[in-house]
Amino acid sequence: MKKFIIKKEEENKRIDSYLASKNEDLSRVTIQRLIQEEKIKVNDKKIKSSYKVQENDEITLEEEKPKETTLKAQNIPLEIIYEDDDIIAVNKPKGMVVHPANGNPDGTLVNAIMAICKDSLSGIGGEIRPGIVHRLDKDTSGVIIVAKNDKAHINLSEQIKNHEVKKTYIAIVRGGVKENQATINMPIGRSEKDRKKMAVTKKGKEAITHFKVLKRFSDYTVLEVNIETGRTHQIRVHLAQIGYPCIGDETYSSGKNRWGIKGQALHAKSLEFKHPITGKKMKLEAELPEYMKEIINGD
Repeated sequence: MKKFIIKKEEENKRIDSYLASKNEDLSRVTIQRLIQEEKIKVNDKKIKSSYKVQENDEITLEEEKPKETTLKAQNIPLEIIYEDDDIIAVNKPKGMVVHPANGNPDGTLVNAIMAICKDSLSGIGGEIRPGIVHRLDKDTSGVIIVAKNDKAHINLSEQIKNHEVKKTYIAIVRGGVKENQATINMPIGRSEKDRKKMAVTKKGKEAITHFKVLKRFSDYTVLEVNIETGRTHQIRVHLAQIGYPCIGDETYSSGKNRWGIKGQALHAKSLEFKHPITGKKMKLEAELPEYMKEIINGD
């Protein structure tokens, strides 16, 4: 049990913000959950997350130990790009799902990371698990960072939320892109026609994608893509919307292509961010998969 007594100069702060500033291992979302579960009280009374603390308030925080996860570690080979005590970055292969779900109970990136990290895992959300702070679609390859502890997880999540992480992708798209570079600013939300798909829709959330042409071929184009926002399927939806779907993307185009590629030709090339603990500027890069190299060097 942790206790905090509010000082005069700390008055009128929201309790979730106040506690987040005092506990680096707790995110505001976790604090809000603990308040709902009445594991955080003020003067021994239940409160709401919007409660503003007052001088001499006594806050009690019932600490919880992360539960053991039901997920299992699996020795699956992964290309490790970078690793230290706080984070690990890998080059996720095409075809690998990030997190177990219905239809993919194991064989995922999380199962593989658990075998590598062993006891060094984040406990965000009340369960011991690798700190997945961002995701890649199953058939999108490339660099992905995993937090090994809660402090790193919270910091990286904040950097992503505040658009402080630069994400660069390489996409091979169908058709000849005319512009040398352009920005796509179209809101993305769940498709009303097919709930399994995303779509450009007025009811969607802001989504901004920048691209520039790296190489042109007779019937396809190689693009470097940067995203400001991280909407589900953002790059794939935006490029398909302007008439240049990723080669192999069977969800947002026919998927037919002369190379017989299944799944979008999209690779997360690099991530630029500040190390969540040291603050050092970092740029991590993942080498292109062989099939993309062959297409880019072909024709």
